[in-house]
Amino acid sequence: MKDIQLVFSSLSPADSIVITMHQKPDPDAMGSSLALYHFLKNAGFNAQVISPTNWADFLKWMPGMGDVIDFENSKDHASEIVQQATWIFCLDFNNLSRTRFMENLLLKSAAQKVLIDHHREPQLDVFSYGISDISKSSTAEMIYDFIMSSGKSDLINKEIGTCLYAGVMADTGSFRFPSTTASVHKMVAHLKGYDIQHSKIHAAVYDNFQENRLRFIGHVLTYRMEILYEHNTALIAIPKSDTQKFHIKTGDTEGLVNYPLSIQGIEMAALLIDRDEERKWSFRSKEYFDCNTFARKYFNGGGHYNASGGRSLDSLEENVAQFKKVLKEFSSLQQ
Repeated sequence: MKDIQLVFSSLSPADSIVITMHQKPDPDAMGSSLALYHFLKNAGFNAQVISPTNWADFLKWMPGMGDVIDFENSKDHASEIVQQATWIFCLDFNNLSRTRFMENLLLKSAAQKVLIDHHREPQLDVFSYGISDISKSSTAEMIYDFIMSSGKSDLINKEIGTCLYAGVMADTGSFRFPSTTASVHKMVAHLKGYDIQHSKIHAAVYDNFQENRLRFIGHVLTYRMEILYEHNTALIAIPKSDTQKFHIKTGDTEGLVNYPLSIQGIEMAALLIDRDEERKWSFRSKEYFDCNTFARKYFNGGGHYNASGGRSLDSLEENVAQFKKVLKEFSSLQQ
């Protein structure tokens, strides 16, 4: 994989550029993608953002969302664009499998693939150029670095700043996670110079849900949360009946896994959701529990040390039993 610094000088106005991200994009995935989109358009390039799946309603306010293509909703059109692309920027995921049904299409593409990501153990062999840096707070911060090193930082505007701020805000937990370095604050200070409305961005992401979501969270915390004090762990397992009862849609479970971490003594929280085609895991920890290794070892996943995800085709009940079994095993190995 060649250095990311070589990319910008290699781009041509005649190139067709696709920007994509992981399925069910979060604010960092969508924010970094749209920021790069606006930057490339401002620089005179032909770019198109394609999301592998739909996205949460709380992302719809972002500048440029009207131009994003949902691959699952417009498969033929999106596939044609990908097949004609000369460059494909892959943002906020470390493995093509994270793009769901776009994976084979991306593998077959002859385009130059560029990785910009901060997750562990990337699939390096499929990318021509890129950077993978787990020390970075977010992919949004990495896109900011890419823009600043391009020699075209004068193209940054309010739209780009807004998208970047949303991404870094979300992935740093509103700037409270350890990944919030001095460079993050310097980046935000720079972006504030473009008149971005940070309080409005925060409200658009975190205060933009329907009543049913709050009632759903109350129900889940009351009836679906189990505290395993012997392992300083909290487990939330949500059956399909709950998501149907409360009419839960994409994005409504965002951040739910973090709630148990506010309990004194709890070091790790796990969220399991029963979806139609699979069971989806989310893992979060405060300091010393290695969520990335745990997810990779037992639940076909991975991510960051303190924040990872996984998946399983087994039933909800089988997953819960497996989790309790391997948690005991893994905890003994970490001691």
